[in-house]
Formats: sequence, structure tokens, C-alpha cells
Amino acid sequence: MSWRTVVISKSAKLDYQSGYMIVRGETTTKIHLSEIGIVIIETTAVSLTAALLAELTKKKVKVIFCDEKRNPSSELIPYYGSHDSSAKVRSQIVWDSNIKALVWTEIVAEKIRKQKELLACTGHCAEANLLESYIQNIEIGDATNREGHAAKVYFNALFGMNFTRTAENSKNAALNYGYSLLVSSFNREISSNGYLTQLGLFHDNMFNPYNLASDLMEPFRPLVDAKVIKMNPEKFEHDEKMEILQILQSEIRIGGRSEYLPNAIKIYCKSVFDALTESDVSLIKFYKYEL
Repeated sequence: MSWRTVVISKSAKLDYQSGYMIVRGETTTKIHLSEIGIVIIETTAVSLTAALLAELTKKKVKVIFCDEKRNPSSELIPYYGSHDSSAKVRSQIVWDSNIKALVWTEIVAEKIRKQKELLACTGHCAEANLLESYIQNIEIGDATNREGHAAKVYFNALFGMNFTRTAENSKNAALNYGYSLLVSSFNREISSNGYLTQLGLFHDNMFNPYNLASDLMEPFRPLVDAKVIKMNPEKFEHDEKMEILQILQSEIRIGGRSEYLPNAIKIYCKSVFDALTESDVSLIKFYKYEL
């Protein structure tokens, strides 16, 4: 099972040789592709061969490219992640609206539940109780937007009443970086299962190529939030990014087993697709995490 997250943060040349990614910089490093789950190209001073990119795609390795400010800006996604992609896409296009609404309701409820757990662990009991009431009153498809109400209570409790997600500060930079890593991880699994990232359950923005990832990742956001609370960053530079990356090596419980986060995402995504195919939300496997 692939488990390494490889970050290229300095000038280097990357190529492919006999099953290995060769990183030629100040020193030369060889990493077998079977060990790699994610490659993050953090600097623009890197050159890669087409042969390496082709092999990374075949191995379903997620490759994330950063811009000149070292922020994630794009990623490598294969056209065909599964042998039956055509059938999967046809089924995705005609997913029943009722099961989509039910699955989205489960996802939103679980997201709020995870937010409630984090609030309780950080001593915000009154706010945690309020979020529990939102969970109890959620309607099909979250028609009354309990998710939005919960988010306001949640972020104000964690980061202060003056905090907004649109402000430019180190906390939001850390949150955005962590969320972008989650989006990339979910895109990988969506593509690997043969589905399109553009067609979501709830998210339907014509300018968002990752609508489905934006849907599925929602219950996993509090993992990033918990990390940022612990870090309480006054700045957000290379060291802070490396600390956020540690999330990908964290272990959570899913399906009665302890799994590294990337594998837990794989299990969860497969369970959601099974639920959509079988019209049975009880098939969805959510994770458990000790905060």
C-alpha cells in the first residue's frame, strides 16, 4: 500500500527509472513508486519528465503542483481511473435525486457531529450542545441549512467572535492549505473509482471542477481544524506547511480498524459510492477520531 507523501521544496530534476522516481538535487534520491501516495511539488524550480508523469498517473499517485507562493494551484488527474469508467460515469449522471439528498443529509449530519465533538474537546460545551440540536433538527437535503448555522457557531467558538473565513491571516492560510490537501486526496479516490470530480451531490458550481470532492470531504474538515487549533500559527510558511502535512500520516478508525488517513478516505469514498449505487445510506462508513 502506498504511504509516502513526498514534498519537493527545492530546485530539482525528477525523472523515472525502472520503477523508481529519481530526485536529482543537491543529492540524488530514489523512491519506488509503489511507496508513494502523494507528490507535492512545492516550488516552481522543478522539472519533471513526461515519462515520470505517465508512470505516476498509472500508479494513481496524486501529484499536486504549487504556485510561486508555494500554495497548491493544480493537480494531476487521470482521464480513466477505473477499467469501467464509462459505466461509472453513466451511473453517476443518473444517480437518483432522492438518494443523493439522503446521502448529502448523512454527510452534513456527520460533519456537524465531528464539529460538535471538537467543540466539546476544547471546552465549548454550550456550543457543542447547540450543534447537537442542529443535528437532531436536520431535514432531508439540509433544507434549512443547519450546516451554515453550525459553521458560524463553530468557527466563532474556536477562533473568536471576530474570526471570518474570508480574512487573510495565518489561521485561514493553514485551514485553506489543509483543506486543499483533503480535496486532492478525495479527487484521487473519486478518479480511481471511475467517477467524475465535476458532478457533485450538493455542490454544483460551474467553476468548481471538484464539486464531488467538495461534497465528500465535509466530515473530514474538522481533522484540519483540530490541527490548526493545536498549532495556533502566528505565521504560515514552510515549517507550518510541513506540520499540516502530518495530517496525512494520522491514524483514524473506520470499519472497525485503525487506518492511515489516505486509506480511510479510500474506504469511506467506496462506501459512499456503494450507498449511491444500492440506494442504501446505511452502507456509508464514517471514521472515528480521538481528538
